[in-house]
Amino acid sequence: MDGDIALHEMPAAANASSQHARPVRHVGIREWVGFLAMVFGMFMALLDIQIVSSSLSEIQAGLAASSDEIAWVQTAYLIAEVVMIPLSGYLSRVLSTRLLFVISATGFTLMSLGCAFATGIDSMIVCRALQGFIGGAMIPTVFATSFTLFPPNRGAAVGVLVGLIATMAPTLGPTIGGYLTQALSWHWLFLINIGPGILVATAVFLLVDIDRPDFTLLKGFDGAGLALMALFLGCLEYTLEEGPRWDWFADTSIATAALISAVSAGLFFWRMLSYHHPIVDLRAFADRNFALGCGYSFILGIGLYGAVYVQPVFLARVRGFNSLQIGEIMFVTGLFQFLSAPLAAILSKKLELRVMLGLGMALFATGLYLNAGLTNQTGFWELFVPQMVRGSALMLCFLPINTLTLGTLAPSKIKNASGLYNLMRNLGGALGLAAINTVLTDRLALHWARLSSHIDLTSPTIQNYLDQMSGRLSTLLPGDATATATRQLGNLLMREAYVMSFNDCLLLMAGVFAFGLATMPLIRKPRQAVGPGH
Repeated sequence: MDGDIALHEMPAAANASSQHARPVRHVGIREWVGFLAMVFGMFMALLDIQIVSSSLSEIQAGLAASSDEIAWVQTAYLIAEVVMIPLSGYLSRVLSTRLLFVISATGFTLMSLGCAFATGIDSMIVCRALQGFIGGAMIPTVFATSFTLFPPNRGAAVGVLVGLIATMAPTLGPTIGGYLTQALSWHWLFLINIGPGILVATAVFLLVDIDRPDFTLLKGFDGAGLALMALFLGCLEYTLEEGPRWDWFADTSIATAALISAVSAGLFFWRMLSYHHPIVDLRAFADRNFALGCGYSFILGIGLYGAVYVQPVFLARVRGFNSLQIGEIMFVTGLFQFLSAPLAAILSKKLELRVMLGLGMALFATGLYLNAGLTNQTGFWELFVPQMVRGSALMLCFLPINTLTLGTLAPSKIKNASGLYNLMRNLGGALGLAAINTVLTDRLALHWARLSSHIDLTSPTIQNYLDQMSGRLSTLLPGDATATATRQLGNLLMREAYVMSFNDCLLLMAGVFAFGLATMPLIRKPRQAVGPGH
């Protein structure tokens, strides 16, 4: 199996193997500009996952939607994108990289326009789903192109560029979204895609020429496999997104979606392993490095999307910050991702990639652990160091994971494997967010019960506090000041329970990265002649 041969079992001239040899091509200005256009398209697709996260209340008001309905502005995009990502490998072989990317960028741009001018929550959800589905093909296509277009000696620079964009876009989403909403309106969360989307589609159409379409693959198109994959991944994403909100299987729709996902998953795996032309080739998981790398991508997705979710929710619920204030704080992580990119490129040439990955996983776990010291007064400077550590660790994780996972595969397997690899990161984020919301709900109830059990309303200290609070409130608010003061005390207890619950979630994420670090001895060193990280 490719990728299962350790370096000491094969000399550095392993590129003599025709199975893994990559064609040497000259990469000129035209190819570079075309590839950069593709990278920017990927940035837009990834940015739009989180760009709405800090502005959902404004979108809700603009569309007159309920709190349950507005969550679908983000959920619909994620579900549709998760379905497209593994399908993109098959489509790029059928249509070619250029045609698939142009269709994806054009459709993404048109649906962005539809989102901006949506008149109700129903039209918004439809446009967001189509935006995520069509635009989702841009993400794995860029990863596959970075390995097939560039020679190994360019791999470090290209890997840093792709990794920086892939990890920075979700991090910067709340920052950019908050600024646009506060400075202009929520419509500009989507209008900002129009101009760049047109330029990206045009540049890729004119400049990218990597491969040729193979329409003969349509003869064996597996429609049943596509339907099973859509049911499996779509219902799984729905279960993970909506489960925490509706108490999981206590809700009929969640239980039904989970059952459909489980049955579809079994049929899908059977279909992919038995059909002669599967739309997703699962045999890539037979490569040990690819399978483990997908596991690390899953873990990275938990940390990447989980941290971007937990911190803004904490700042909004506990500190009462608006979307712009939250965005300014979140910018620190993105800044240190950018600053650490050159260091990651240098280390990828100096350090063995497994050592570099171990360092990155350890730093990310440390950043999450430091972040778990939240209090009700935590602000910009208290979060600065944890974000600095976490932001610096992201590139040290992403670059070696990318190379260790895809760098050992034959060129013919890259397109399919890239879709699976990116899918695992998104599933990690989805499962991580579901776990975070579940833990947050359960621990909030636990901490509230513990804190309230220590409150004795007859104690002199509590009575003195309520008397003082009642005295101040009686001059400001009409009605029963004592009852209002008691409610204020309950709000304080709820605030502290929230703080403790957020800390529990961050510690849990740190533990996941520590587990990933403990599995490092299982991964094998890739052949340097194949991997792009050298």
